[in-house]
Amino acid sequence: MKLTKQERSWILYDCGNSAYSIAITTALLPAIFGMFKNVGSSMDLGYFNSIASIIVAVLSPILGTIADYKDKKKRFFIFFFLLGVIFTASLAFIPPESGMWQLLVIFYILTAIGFAGANIFYDSFLVDVTADEKMDKVSTRGFAFGYISSVIPFGISLGVIFILGMDAAIGYQLGFIITALWWGLLTIPMIKHVKQTHFIEPEPKPVIQSFKRLAHTFKNIKQYKVVLVFLIAYFLYIDGVDTIIKMVVPYATAVLGTDSLDMFTLLGILLIIQIIAFPFAILYGVLAKKYSARSMIIVGIFTYIVSCVAAFFISSVWHIFILGALIGSAQGGIQALSRSYYAKIIPKKNSNEFFGFYNIFGKFAAIVGPGVMALTTTLTGNAKYSILAIIPLFVAGFLVFITLPSDKRKTPAIES
Repeated sequence: MKLTKQERSWILYDCGNSAYSIAITTALLPAIFGMFKNVGSSMDLGYFNSIASIIVAVLSPILGTIADYKDKKKRFFIFFFLLGVIFTASLAFIPPESGMWQLLVIFYILTAIGFAGANIFYDSFLVDVTADEKMDKVSTRGFAFGYISSVIPFGISLGVIFILGMDAAIGYQLGFIITALWWGLLTIPMIKHVKQTHFIEPEPKPVIQSFKRLAHTFKNIKQYKVVLVFLIAYFLYIDGVDTIIKMVVPYATAVLGTDSLDMFTLLGILLIIQIIAFPFAILYGVLAKKYSARSMIIVGIFTYIVSCVAAFFISSVWHIFILGALIGSAQGGIQALSRSYYAKIIPKKNSNEFFGFYNIFGKFAAIVGPGVMALTTTLTGNAKYSILAIIPLFVAGFLVFITLPSDKRKTPAIES
């Protein structure tokens, strides 16, 4: 099945914002944060990740409900996209020698709000750009091409950092600007071509009506049993996924130390992980068509459990590479298929509202993991134990998720 212009434009946004995921969330920001002499540990980023997640989680269902009205979704998307891009570029203007790590953190939180806020509406556009039978393919293509395309701006940033010096902040600062430009340029097709086709007609006093609809959904959530059970499972297992994405650099640095792990090698390994994630995300989509998205999500959960156990025993750079390859094999697939599985089981005209719930469960989950890792490190004095603390979340998520029906067969709940 050939992709339409809307589907391609939607996928291109994933190509753009994936540059943010690796550069800001995973690599460059943790590296430059560690250069500030007046901060305690790079693991402290776990606390600030949690703050950003709380803010987005609180706003998500409210904004999503309002955006279900005709012509509102695109406006909310553009606002949060611009918030993310502008403050991503602004990170470049706070050098470590300024000592103003607090301002860096504030800007970072604003980028995270912009990134996550735009994703609420981007994810919900999936129901507008494609049909149910193509959702797994389109969703996994988004993550797959997002991973492989993010290699370009991240690779350029790495080259700049290497030329200017690994210990020089200027290379990392230029990386923030490169990331913002890439994200912005690849969003243009999304803004031009993607349209909202499922919506609720405008009503008088839309804000008040939105809160009423939100309250009604909360009150009648039992009629969406499959949606509710999925969200609980998603809350549990996606916590571990997001935590590993956000904390891999601080964890590896804390465990191996800066003497045995130079930053360029670590960033290079992250670049290779992006390349590995590309074919596996597509593979997950292909296998989902054959075996179901549900089955492949279960495979992803078990891959993460094995990865957490393996991470406890790392003692060299090569171990990180092997671990990264294992994580990369599941990362895009589990995220993409979670998104498409959910899109199939929700009412289409209320997609923003329901993706608001999807986001609130995901973001509140992301509060737990980074905070637990940071707290475990503080209490034990050994970062290795922090990775074991998130395994119960994957296990609990699996136990809830296996109660859900396969998306290969239609059920009344899925058709609702």
